[in-house]
Amino acid sequence: MSEVYNHHAVEPKWQKYWEEHETFKTDVWDFSKPKYYALDMFPYPSGVGLHAGHPEGYTATDIMSRMKRMQGYNVLHPMGYDSFGLPAEQYAVTTGNHPAGFTEKNIQTFSKQLKELGFDYDWSKMIATSDPKFYKWTQWIFKKLYEAGYAKHIDMPVNWCEELGTVLSNDEVIDGKSERGGYPVVKKMMKQWVIDQQAFAEELLDGLNEIDWPESTKEIQRNWIGKSTGVEVDFKIVGGGEFSIFTTCIETIYGITFMVLAPDGDIVKGLMDRVENPEEVQAYIDETLKKNDLDRTDLNKTKSGCPLKGIYAINPVNGKEVPLFIGDFVLASYGTGAVMAVPTHDQRDFEYAEVHGLPLIQVINNTEGTVDVTKHAFEKTEYLGKGCILMNSEEFNGMTVEDAKKAITKKLVDMGVAREKVNYHFREWIFARQRYWGEPVPCVYKEDGSIQFLDDSELPVVLPELEDYKGHGGQAPLENATEWKHYDKNGLKGTRETSTMPGSAGSSWYYMRYIDPDNDNEFANQELLKHWMPVDLYVGGPEHAVGHLLYSRIWNRFLYSKGLSPVKEPFKKLVHQGMILGENGIKMGKRFPEFVVNPSDIVEEYGADTLRLYEMFMGPLEVSKPWNSNNVTGARKFLNRVYSFFTEESNITEENNGNLEKVYHQTVKKVTSDFEALAFNTAIAQMMIFVNAVYKEGSCPREYAENFIKMLSCICPHIGEEMWQILGHDDTIAYEAWPTYDEAKCVEDTVEIAVQINGKVKATLAIGKEDPKDEVIAKGKELIADKLEGKNIVKEIYVPGRIVNIVVK
Repeated sequence: MSEVYNHHAVEPKWQKYWEEHETFKTDVWDFSKPKYYALDMFPYPSGVGLHAGHPEGYTATDIMSRMKRMQGYNVLHPMGYDSFGLPAEQYAVTTGNHPAGFTEKNIQTFSKQLKELGFDYDWSKMIATSDPKFYKWTQWIFKKLYEAGYAKHIDMPVNWCEELGTVLSNDEVIDGKSERGGYPVVKKMMKQWVIDQQAFAEELLDGLNEIDWPESTKEIQRNWIGKSTGVEVDFKIVGGGEFSIFTTCIETIYGITFMVLAPDGDIVKGLMDRVENPEEVQAYIDETLKKNDLDRTDLNKTKSGCPLKGIYAINPVNGKEVPLFIGDFVLASYGTGAVMAVPTHDQRDFEYAEVHGLPLIQVINNTEGTVDVTKHAFEKTEYLGKGCILMNSEEFNGMTVEDAKKAITKKLVDMGVAREKVNYHFREWIFARQRYWGEPVPCVYKEDGSIQFLDDSELPVVLPELEDYKGHGGQAPLENATEWKHYDKNGLKGTRETSTMPGSAGSSWYYMRYIDPDNDNEFANQELLKHWMPVDLYVGGPEHAVGHLLYSRIWNRFLYSKGLSPVKEPFKKLVHQGMILGENGIKMGKRFPEFVVNPSDIVEEYGADTLRLYEMFMGPLEVSKPWNSNNVTGARKFLNRVYSFFTEESNITEENNGNLEKVYHQTVKKVTSDFEALAFNTAIAQMMIFVNAVYKEGSCPREYAENFIKMLSCICPHIGEEMWQILGHDDTIAYEAWPTYDEAKCVEDTVEIAVQINGKVKATLAIGKEDPKDEVIAKGKELIADKLEGKNIVKEIYVPGRIVNIVVK
């Protein structure tokens, strides 16, 4: 690339300057200015390093933090690493080396690449979740969750991967196999550490109304939490036993023709000696255990099932016996592990009934009695609020659905077989992994089986070094640490927990630690938290909608309830950057390696500022966009053009002839408002308009030149600093005052209007905004005089600032 300015010299020069002068180090105790906390979702430090998608979101927060600093804010813009994870674990298993060294090397690589891109991170605040100084406080918060009753140790079904030797979360399992490695995953009952998410459900739902987040992400969280209000009803089993179901459609209870139980639930275990087809049932159960919860609840799949021959339940409202089935779409871990099936009023039940030849009983109809349920169910979305009435429902016949809901609920409650209840879709958050590379749970199992968490003075519980980092026989790798595992201290004897916390532990609260990363007495000073929280702008991918973003809200809510967080919600404004695709329009990855873009290559050839400018100019931040090499060249040409003009002393004047006044003030206004809206592509477009005007004029007043460079420096900081210095300044541009604009000088003096004949546009006319009506009409008629020849003008219309319309016959 031919160079007007030498990015190989300029960019390292300013990166070195910023580092030596600690230009972006934040004095968090300076309360004299308003605060602005900009945050990126911190990366996992893989050995591969940065990819082309990383700089997009990071540049967005960088622009905002630079602008806010110039606007007089005390800015906190930190960076760190989500450094516990499976790749480091697998490295340790493969090589026998401790994963800390591998992780530290990757962190150095990532940090070097981030510094090459010129981001204004305060590196003195850097954290890594695998640093014992950090995870001491992860352990402390988890201990507090346990003491408050939110963290529990219980038996529950989990996704077990034998090859990886660990439990996996639902989103780590795809089509019955581990996302990483593609190994088989089965359901298994295990003692697990869990966090009771449901205890926070209402607060989480309410909090979504208070934050500036993408509506799609808020809706995903609402659906994941899945609040439903209904009735829990008890059903007796013929011959002994009972179970409960939860329903939001109690009005359809007379239409039950069968019930379905979770294959892996305790109810079925208790019936196995009574079923008439035990081999068939056991085979179905075994097949179900190979599937994860997401596979089992996929609404697009046909409901499979198996009858429990000879087993019937009794419908409490009418005493009728209905057959029992097992179906993999019913989860033992969700609700009661049983569902009632009304095939006339639930389409999935309808399809299930068709497959298994089960009867249909219609219990709801419209007032005309014309609904036909022989081919399709009449569901609640179709009958609720429509004045529909009950049928085949004994004393409730003829009642509206809404009245029947209340009356049937009352009957069942009075019978002592039902309770009104709120249910939630999401379950316990499984908080243990049979891995080495994670935070140790700081507790001991005493000889009597009870659990004792360690005293705060013993934190952090540090991971011991091992000779063998692989778990064996379904046990965690820390089982290999024989000496470490056995605890005998201060009168407490027992065995340490050998499962570690999931990667989501540290990332659930890291945003607080940045504020006070070296504090060894508390996870962060309360006065600092009150000043800096919440995060003002958080940028990251939408894939974290129900993982990290939900978990962070839960931990923050817990800390808020204990007076340890000053805010209910951690992230005030959230923005998801779109994906940067390959030039083939497909996500960059191993499938098409020839289309993968390494940002380091772009920095080497074109410079970091070019990469930053190009990625911000590609299109709206939130939209996915394909890479285009030609446009990278275009971005560099624009920077060359800017550098050529503004570093030529003769182009910068001390006088102002007013010719650039309007475009300058319009540019400051638009760039300021567009930056605030994260509309960086349109801000850059306005900067280009300004540069074109400057070239056309042939000179630029110093004030305009310097203020333009300030704005550009937020996107392209290296060239900004360089031009600032060339213009005669000794200090960094980073703390210069943000330019202001005069609204009156932004207003256009002229407007372009359409000139019409009988409503059809024939020409356009530039007029002064204050031009009188008669003058405008006269100019319009003159412009289209040739088209009016021989015509009889019957009316002349002027809509101020928009059109002149000449009506003719």
